Amino acid sequence: MFIRLQLNKLGFEILNFGVMKKKMVKAGETETKKKEKCFKDKNKNMQRLGGRGRGGRGRGGLSLEAFANAKTKTNTYNPAIIKKQREFYKNAKYVNKYKRIVKQQQGELSGSGSARQLEDEEEEDIRRNKKTNARSLREIYERKREEDDKARMETEATILARKEERQRTESRRKEAREKMFKKTKSGQPVMKYRIEHILETLQGSKV
Repeated sequence: MFIRLQLNKLGFEILNFGVMKKKMVKAGETETKKKEKCFKDKNKNMQRLGGRGRGGRGRGGLSLEAFANAKTKTNTYNPAIIKKQREFYKNAKYVNKYKRIVKQQQGELSGSGSARQLEDEEEEDIRRNKKTNARSLREIYERKREEDDKARMETEATILARKEERQRTESRRKEAREKMFKKTKSGQPVMKYRIEHILETLQGSKV
């Protein structure tokens, strides 16, 4: 808000500066014409003061007004012109200040554009990193799930093998028990199966 007020003030002063410049040029031209006329009148009066009359007889007469104009020196000091010159330089100073502020604002706008571009690049990097991280996490999750599935299948296979082995052992034990309890028609135990059982037991103990 302060910069906007300063710019409005400078714009108004620049407008006054243009008007003042035209007035100074016009005043300078008027002052130059006055000086030229005064200089011509002075030379004319000096010629009349030191010249001869018509026909070369004696000196010509000189009026009091002409004599006063001839002896009066032109005074170059003019307070009005000096005041206008000061205003001119003051307005020129404001113009330079206005240009400097405009240039500074343009630089700030350019800097803000660069900062915005940098922020966009940073946001793009963040999005890219998020995508990469998400993909990495997905790959890790899938790898872990595959390892868990493999371990589960191995565990189930081991359990199944143990179960089958236990069933086979139980079946053999049951079969051996049935053979041990078999008897002949006379009610005597069958010695054949008892001898086989003793031999298997001895072989197992040696192993």
